[in-house]
Amino acid sequence: MGDFVRVEVADQIATIRLDRPKMNALNSQMQHELGEAARAVDADPEVRAVVVYGGERVFAAGVDIKEMVVMSYADMAAHSRGLQGCFTAVAAIGKPVIAAVTGYALGGGCELALCADFRVAGESAKLGQPEIQLGLIPGAGGTQRLPRLIGPARAKDLIYSGRHVPAAEALSIGLVDRVVPDAEVYAAALAWAGTFTGGPAVALRAAKQAVDQGVEVDLDTGLEIERLQFSGLFATDDAKIGMRAFTDKAEPKFTGR
Repeated sequence: MGDFVRVEVADQIATIRLDRPKMNALNSQMQHELGEAARAVDADPEVRAVVVYGGERVFAAGVDIKEMVVMSYADMAAHSRGLQGCFTAVAAIGKPVIAAVTGYALGGGCELALCADFRVAGESAKLGQPEIQLGLIPGAGGTQRLPRLIGPARAKDLIYSGRHVPAAEALSIGLVDRVVPDAEVYAAALAWAGTFTGGPAVALRAAKQAVDQGVEVDLDTGLEIERLQFSGLFATDDAKIGMRAFTDKAEPKFTGR
């Protein structure tokens, strides 16, 4: 798809592959390509689940500092919208998304992992938001997605200190969901993604939207979001297939419609 980000599809799973040696530093071009890739896999009806992967050595070491160091306030005020937008495009993919984290996921790399539904990390992986060490704060969602995931106090610890969090600690605080041997990260993410490919695609999208939108609003509004999504699914073929299979004591074969 691009020079630094490509999409590979096999068995209804799309891999968004970051490939900008050596550290997958997310420069402007890579950010643009990432947003395009996210929107493409979201729109592709043949894709049922997504893995975001940076390769065997590193997930992404952050936004390209060499590119940012020459930017003025006016430059960054304009650029930051696109920076956040490409990450939001990943978060908005209406399908299960798993980040396969090897090596470093720091700064923008950690923020990209936060956009996934689930995170599988290698045993030697390290995650963190080191922007404070540059006199900055996270600018691609770290101050917002991180506290929603692990709580405000733990998020402040990571953001204020800028420290690198090893995989075992990341698992204990809920920053990642599974830790596996380094060589098995991508395979584990693919296997997890594969558990969703035979599922009801419309219902999975509805579930993701209900959860993601519901946590941003009060309970009554969240319940209304859920009610509307739930009711709408009764117009789908998959709901009929699933309920009929249940009453017939058969295995459902969902069509994604």
